[in-house]
Parts: sequence; structure tokens; C-alpha cells
Amino acid sequence: MITHDKAKRNDTPSTIAAKSFQIQDVFSLETEDSDGTQLIDQKDNVFVMSNRKSKYPVLQLDLRLISDLVVVIVSATIGGITFSLLGQPVIVGYLLAGSLIGPGGLNFISEIVQVETTAQFGVIFLLFALGLEFSLDKLKVVGPVAVLGGLLQILILMSFCGLTAALCGAKLSEGVFVGSFLSMSSTAVVSKFLVEKGSANSLHCQVTIGTLILQDCAVGLLFALLAVLGGNSGLLEGIISMAKLVLMLSIFIAIGYVFSLSLLPRFLKLMVQLSSQTNEIYQLASVAFCLLSAWGSDRLGISLELGSFVAGVMISTTGFAQHTLEQVEPIRNLFAALFLASIGMLIHVQFLWNHVDILFASVILVVIVKTIVVTGVIRAFGYNFRTSFAVGLSLAQIGEFAFILLSRASNFHLVEGKMYLLLLGITAFSLITTPLMFKIIPAVLHLGKLMRWFPAERENNQE
Repeated sequence: MITHDKAKRNDTPSTIAAKSFQIQDVFSLETEDSDGTQLIDQKDNVFVMSNRKSKYPVLQLDLRLISDLVVVIVSATIGGITFSLLGQPVIVGYLLAGSLIGPGGLNFISEIVQVETTAQFGVIFLLFALGLEFSLDKLKVVGPVAVLGGLLQILILMSFCGLTAALCGAKLSEGVFVGSFLSMSSTAVVSKFLVEKGSANSLHCQVTIGTLILQDCAVGLLFALLAVLGGNSGLLEGIISMAKLVLMLSIFIAIGYVFSLSLLPRFLKLMVQLSSQTNEIYQLASVAFCLLSAWGSDRLGISLELGSFVAGVMISTTGFAQHTLEQVEPIRNLFAALFLASIGMLIHVQFLWNHVDILFASVILVVIVKTIVVTGVIRAFGYNFRTSFAVGLSLAQIGEFAFILLSRASNFHLVEGKMYLLLLGITAFSLITTPLMFKIIPAVLHLGKLMRWFPAERENNQE
């Protein structure tokens, strides 16, 4: 629906005067005489479109978006500084800052769709940087466990949750969805920690990254599965949709491989020559290449994130990976903070506080179950217990793609009401526990060595 009014207002002057002042009103930019044409979607999100009084195109400012971005970035900065001073990972500060300013907190930002869209660049640049640091040769080494093991993890969790739902009297479709929901781990958050630790070349990190990539590839397949579970698509239509997605993915990777061997090295070399005086051209070209790859993958029905990762991997096959990483790192850090704060805004603080016992019990259960399942699968592929357990702990959270799956499932009426809010909170808080998991991994592995849980002589061979 398009309207020239900011909103339908039924308030009289007396009722307006009677309203008490709230601190979030400081951040509200709504006025009675707004002239901007606006688009209002089905969820009452407002988008500024154009100025209807002008005959010609003119520059327009979405002051709401500017105000929201100021609030998010300043809040994330304060949260990051606070947790850095406390010696804690700044990522927790970003998440908690977002939860405070979002609709479920102090409500400084009530319409988060535009902020979330902008923050999506954070995931794109995170995966682009991860692709730059990723070794294609080492991916081939962990390929079987990443592809087959990753698929096996998803199937095990879907089967386990589906069977549990059936035994408890719930719908089988709901259980299968929850299993697919739990199978997702956070590529953005985990990759950020792996990059910060500088341990992306260790074996357990390579297996972790490979599994995360497989999960990202599987997201499109899970979207097709949701239509089947929701009753909006038959089994045959769902299988055809998944087959098309696999075909498009194969075509995209093949095109990227050919391009990385032919034109890409020459293009990057030319950009370096043009950037002899300033790195501005090379930086802009790197970002443009990343975004073009992400856009292309999205047009083929694959995820934006996968396209950005493939772009990074393509550059990593040339000799310009490190130089490119140095150019995009500041951009990556800014948008990563924005993305993590936007995730925090999805947390409904009051609801979760009223159900804090169920929340904590569920998060602990998720961590335990995922660690056991992932460790068992990796162990089945011949890796020692130390490596398998490290991968299990690294993937013991629910990823950001689960938010998208949850939103789609809500549209298909697979989950509704309190279950939706609870799953949302479990996902967010499982991400908050990720810094703790990465901190305890070295301690747990050291303890395992002392307790002789795994043979010490095999650790050096696989780490």
C-alpha cells in the first residue's frame, strides 16, 4: 500500500497533550506535515519513496533510516567498548546493545527492516573476508566430511526432532522443521572468531568452515522443504525445486572457477596498477566484485552469502588475497558490528525474562545435543576425538540463517505465537554463548589431554 500520510492518526489535541513523554520519542522523526510518498508493507514497515511535490527526480533523505543507523552504531560502539574493557569479546556487546535498543527492549528502534537490510552487508563482507583467507587445497582435504558429514548432521537432527515431536503428540512437520532449524550454525559469528583467532589454518577450523559452507548451501534446499512441510507444495514440486537449486549452484561454481583461472588475475593486476597512487580504486573494485558475485548468486536462487564467499575464494586462488583483505577489513568490521547489533534487536527481552528458566534450559540442551551429534558425525569420518570435539563445540550454536527459516516457517504457520518468540530467543542467546564456547575450547582440549580422552600422539598430525 502506498500512502502520502505518515500514518493514520486518530489522536485529538487533547489526547496528544495527555500522552506522557517517553525517552524513545527523542529518536522519532515523525511530523504532522510530512510530504514524502511512502510505501507501507503488510507488517506496517514504512519506506520513504519520493517527493510527490517535485516534477523531477531530486535527492531524497530517509531521515528515519539515518536516525536508526546512528542509534545502532553508537549503541554497538558503547557495547563493544564496555565489553572490551571487561576483557570479554566485543561481539557480546554488539548483541546486547541491539537487544536494548530494539522493539523488545527500550524501543528506540521500532521498525527494524531497513536496518536489517543494511546490516546484511555485514554477513556479505564477513564471508568475503573468510573466502580470502580460505585455502581451496585444504577445502579439498576436508571436502568429504564437510559435504557428507554436514548433510548427515542435518538429517540426524531433523529425524531426531521429528521422532520426538511424533512421540510427544505434536505434528511431525513441526518436529522436522525444528530439526532443520537447529541444524544451522552461525557462519558469520563463527567465521568472525576464527578470523580474530588467526587459527583458520588448523584442521578443526577447516572442518568447521567446510561444514558451515555446506549448511549455507543447504539453506536454499531447506526453504524448498518448508513449502512442503507447510502444505503449500507437493512432494514432487519440492524435489524439483531442490534439484533446480543444486543445478544452479553447480553452474555458479563452474563459472566462478573458470573466471578465477582466466580473467580475474588480469583484472586484479590492472587494479593494482591503477592504484599506484591511492588504494581507492582497488578497494572499490574489490567491494564491487564481492557485491556483484553475491547479486549474481542471489539471481540464480542461491544465497547472497554463498556468492560473497565464492568471490573471496576466487581471489584467494590469485596472489592478491592478502592485499584485498587489507582493503576490505575496515568495511567488514563496520558492517559486521551493524549486523550483530541488528540480530540483538530481534530479542524480545520482556517475554524471555518471563520464561527465563525455559530459555536457559533450552539453550543448554541445544548446545549439548549439537555438540554430541556433530562430534559423533566427525568422529565417524575417521577424525580423532580431539578434532571432532573441537568442531562440535564450534558449531554448538544456532546460526543467523535460522532467523530467516523461522520467519518463513511462521508464514507457513509451522510455528506461531510463543513458540516463535522462544525459538527466536534461543537462537539469539545461543549466539551470545558462542564467545564462551570458543574460550573454553582450548581449556577443554587441554583437560582432555591430561585426562587421556584422546591419544596425544595423533594431535599433531591432525592439528
